Amino acid sequence: MTMFAETLRSLVRLPAGVPPRRWIALRAALSSGIPLAVLTALGHERIGLQVAAGAFLAIYGANRSARDRAKLLPFVAAGMLACAALGAWSAPIPWLHLSGLVAIAIAAPALAFGYRLGPPGPVFFVILYGLAGYITHAVDGVRVNDPLVFLLAVAAGAAFSYLLAVAPLVRAAERAKPGHTLPELLPGPWLGHDELTLVMRSGLVAVLGVLVSVLWLDPLRAYWPVAAGIAVLGLASDRWHALERALHRSVGTVIGAGAFLLLVPAAEVPWLLVAVIFVLQFVIEIIVPRNYALALVFVTPLVLLIIQVASGVGDPGATAAERVLDTVIGAALASAVALVIRRERRA
Repeated sequence: MTMFAETLRSLVRLPAGVPPRRWIALRAALSSGIPLAVLTALGHERIGLQVAAGAFLAIYGANRSARDRAKLLPFVAAGMLACAALGAWSAPIPWLHLSGLVAIAIAAPALAFGYRLGPPGPVFFVILYGLAGYITHAVDGVRVNDPLVFLLAVAAGAAFSYLLAVAPLVRAAERAKPGHTLPELLPGPWLGHDELTLVMRSGLVAVLGVLVSVLWLDPLRAYWPVAAGIAVLGLASDRWHALERALHRSVGTVIGAGAFLLLVPAAEVPWLLVAVIFVLQFVIEIIVPRNYALALVFVTPLVLLIIQVASGVGDPGATAAERVLDTVIGAALASAVALVIRRERRA
């Protein structure tokens, strides 16, 4: 009962002592905001939001030095692009795409945990795979968006994010800072008890998420219950950690979906949309280490605006409702799996 009460209290807690993240937040916001602004000025805001998917790269290695990011991020970018390419390639064949989703949901955690990648972990590799399939899926044999354009946009977003991440190296003082070798940045591959537990949980969440989507939801959006479940599992194998994140993700997504509906009119005004995307990304990076639920209040409208405009399909009200349902299902699956597959006790 004490743990349950503590979990509920965590919804409104903002822990002190979190290191300042202003520069991290600014870098992440600029990574998506500048390409979106440029492409909006050229009349291609939809492609600008597809570029924003590649800007997820800015979140990785955020607390490391620019010297370390220069070595680490090309490997992260290669993994992201590979997932996006596989998702776009398999999109026209539902059974192949869903099988690939399960495979990515196992391989991404295995590699991320095996090489100690660190936060935000494997979830964005899964999201990029699913997003690529969703944005480029086929209707009556015709792609709703050109997969090559989407992949080039993601690559451009990742490239720009990389340039911003290493930009501090133009200063001699930054170059003089000690760095780490690549084996130190990505030690492994090695899966301990906790890491193996997380990989097993991720695989089971993926299988169950796909089955639920095929039987009762929509196979086209199966990636979201899976991604939500993997995000809930997080980077720690303690089951209370998963239960707390499940509650945070569900509550934050419900409120965030409402915020998305309020922000939908911004999508009709291109420059207002640019400003909204920039502000949301900045606020997310400031808040996420302090309160996961509050961060999701901003993450949800950001992701839904990207999906809504970048794909050019779907009704906003239906999109919001589907996202809430998919997230709650993914969170419930992750919670159940965390209770079933328990962390192995060390002797």
